[in-house]
Order: sequence, then C-alpha cells, then structure tokens
Amino acid sequence: MKTAIIIGATGLVGSFITLKLLDDNRYDKVKVFVRRSLEIVHSKLEENIVDFEKIDSWKELLICDELFSALGTTIKKAGSKETQYKIDFTYQHEIAEAASNNGVKNYFLVSSLGADYKSSNFYLRMKGNLDEKIQQLNFERIRIFRPSILVGLRSEERLGESISIKIAGVVAKLIPALKKYKPINASLVAEAMIKTANQTTLEKIKIYQSEEIFYI
Repeated sequence: MKTAIIIGATGLVGSFITLKLLDDNRYDKVKVFVRRSLEIVHSKLEENIVDFEKIDSWKELLICDELFSALGTTIKKAGSKETQYKIDFTYQHEIAEAASNNGVKNYFLVSSLGADYKSSNFYLRMKGNLDEKIQQLNFERIRIFRPSILVGLRSEERLGESISIKIAGVVAKLIPALKKYKPINASLVAEAMIKTANQTTLEKIKIYQSEEIFYI
C-alpha cells in the first residue's frame, strides 16, 4: 500500500487525481496540500491547509511514495505575470525540491504542450523552465505530462477557453498535422499519470506529449 501527495488538488487535473487515488486500493493514504478545503470526507484523505509562501513551516510533511503536482493558474486569475509565475513555477519547484530532499522517489508533473524554456511565449517558457529544473532534482523517477487544451468542468467559467476548445477540436479533425493540438479530457490526464505511477519502468525521466497521453 502506498502514500501519495497531490499538489493542486483543487484544480482541474488535480481534483481528478485526488478522486481517482481515493478510489484506488493500491493507496492507503492520500495527502493534499491546499489553500482551501476540498470539503471531502474520506478515511484515506489527509488534508493539509497551508500557506504556500511559508513552505519552510510544513515541508517536513512532504513524505510519500509518489508526488503528483498539478498546480497552476491563468494570468487573468493571478492578476499579473509575477503572481502566475510564483504559483506555476516557484511553488511547484520549491515543493518538488523539498520532497526530493525528504527522500521522495517518484514525481509526476502536469506541464503543457509546447513547454520550452527557450520559447518567446511567457507561459510556455515558464512551463519549460519548470520541466528543466525538475529534471535536475534527485528523484528516481520523473514523469512529465504535456497535455493540449484541457477539457472538464471548472469551478469558474472561461468563455474564451470554451471557444478555443471547440475550435481546436474541429481543426484537429480537419488537419491531421495539427492532431497534437486536440483537446484532452483532464480525467484522462489524471488516469494516465496514475497508470505510469504503477508501471515498473527503469528509465529515470520520461516526457509524455499530448498525443501519447491518449494511449497510455
């Protein structure tokens, strides 16, 4: 029986990871670190309400078999690039580094299609920077998932994103070369992450592009 930690458990992919792990008999404890309660009652769930600005006060609790990191926000919700960077990059990197120092062996990250630390696009460069930094940490297994546009019910409405999902879906069908941009259900991403966590592969680092995630 294993213990898993989820960072970003209130988000789209993170919430699916949490629910699936709570229902998975291979795990006897699911620990979440959140800013607000999930309002879920479950015998396997250990909920930690934390201040991500003060990781030093709770980083010793980052002990598990597998760490799933799906924290992220939009620039609209964050209010500025600086705040988005702090949430998407700084918090996740600090948590990963602390977990690695605590002896956690397996790490699973939700990144983004097109992530590249050399990109001129702020968001893709930020995601690429995190991918690169994570690969330098002392985990035994690192799995990075780069999904296209995520589909799923969110707590807040995003009209522009809904339109983009519809357009991307149509374009991916009409133009095979653009298949990699096909929207992907957040539940499928969560399922793929858990499947790879329970595979016995020896390679340390594996990056899954969006098209590959569909077939895991």
